[in-house]
Amino acid sequence: MDILIVIPASIIVFALGASIGSFINVVVYRLPARLSILWPPSRCPHCLNQLKAYDNVPVLGWVWLRGRCRYCKNKISVRYPVVEAVTAIIFVIIFWLFKVSILTVGYWAFCSWLLALSLIDLDTMTLPNALTQSGLVLGIVFQMTVGFLSDASWVGLVRHLMMGIVGAVLGLWLFEAIAIASKVFYKDAMGAGDAKLAAMMGAWLGWRYLLLAGFVACAAGALVGIGAIVLSQRKWGQKIPFGPFLALGAIITVFGGEAILSAYLRLFFPVS
Repeated sequence: MDILIVIPASIIVFALGASIGSFINVVVYRLPARLSILWPPSRCPHCLNQLKAYDNVPVLGWVWLRGRCRYCKNKISVRYPVVEAVTAIIFVIIFWLFKVSILTVGYWAFCSWLLALSLIDLDTMTLPNALTQSGLVLGIVFQMTVGFLSDASWVGLVRHLMMGIVGAVLGLWLFEAIAIASKVFYKDAMGAGDAKLAAMMGAWLGWRYLLLAGFVACAAGALVGIGAIVLSQRKWGQKIPFGPFLALGAIITVFGGEAILSAYLRLFFPVS
């Protein structure tokens, strides 16, 4: 795309991503508390005063208020603008990679689900069924849409549908098997929510890219876990939420899964 189009389009996409990030913050706070994610409008969690529209501008609102509520002066967590900014950056990267396409819209939704689930897992050590199940269904619909549009036929739709179903089933079975195996050693390495998240990822990514995302997640989780133990931040056997690592693996796979798999095949299975 021409740079004169890319720059303003990227600014618009950044603003859209930041707005979605703001809504993700609402979901992360309210869903575990069983509150409506639509009503009431955004308000201070301390004094419950409704935020003005100009105070609720993603990223900038926090800066204008210097990280404090306009009314009660209590601190507003820096996580809010960070989540908004990270979401915006992810949206822009996806837009650069996939341009104006159904893949861009789909992966925006997928990454939004992943971010919400990751933050909830960090806060509560749970992965709500409402998000994993809706994300799985949306992933299947995404696969069907991509298949139909790419082949312009029902054959493509069915092929992608099967790819999504196989990926979902593999994700569920694989991580449930890990959870069962871990109980042999009297340690619950995986929760039921992790298997459901893996199933959701499989629906979006298909079985090949699910395996790649799972490998990246396990490698990242092992490195962080060992690092935390070495730095005495955690004790051996202490649980850490695995959802964020699965989400990280999935997002890395969205960004560069094809390149990573191609490099792996060239390295270990060179063509003679």
